[in-house]
Amino acid sequence: MPGRLEAPLRKSGLSLFDYLVLSHISEAPDRSIRMSELAVLANGSLSRLSNVVKRFEQRGWVVRHPDPDNGRYTIASLTDSGFGVVEAAAPVHLRAVRQYALDPLTAEDRQALTRIAAKLRVSIPPP
Repeated sequence: MPGRLEAPLRKSGLSLFDYLVLSHISEAPDRSIRMSELAVLANGSLSRLSNVVKRFEQRGWVVRHPDPDNGRYTIASLTDSGFGVVEAAAPVHLRAVRQYALDPLTAEDRQALTRIAAKLRVSIPPP
């Protein structure tokens, strides 16, 4: 399924990982997040994330800076331009998720998925 979800995003010039990175930053308070936390959320290694964020910096979508609370950490912040990229790609991603992951489900499947998601949400501590 990742291939199916990724194909529509490719038209936007993004991989699924690219989109996940940008969208997680966009959802963080002040559109800023520690790189280590972002790697966990996007399900990628810190080195892979660093390479992607470097490319985003070159495009003017993200800026990195030391965490003011603890200089050992690096913060990734989404620029207005980067937020525009997420806003443009989000409907494309949502349509693909609906088409390939949700629409094929029956009403009974959706109810089961809702129950499972509720259990997982309760059992997974926030980052």
